[in-house]
Amino acid sequence: MADRSETLHVTGIHCMNCIQAIGAALGGVDGLTAASATLTGDVAIRYDESDPEVRERVVAALAGAGFPVAHA
Repeated sequence: MADRSETLHVTGIHCMNCIQAIGAALGGVDGLTAASATLTGDVAIRYDESDPEVRERVVAALAGAGFPVAHA
């Protein structure tokens, strides 16, 4: 299993509660091995690149939590 790292930019992050909500939303995404968010809207992710749908699941989870990815 090889991991790929990427930084996504999301909208709607205003406070630490938002960062916690992102962590909760991404906690159950299969194939995601690490994630961290900043107050500037950057979400760094690391995922199993052998699963071609992980990134799409991450984008969907973020949008579902109210933090859509800019330029998905």
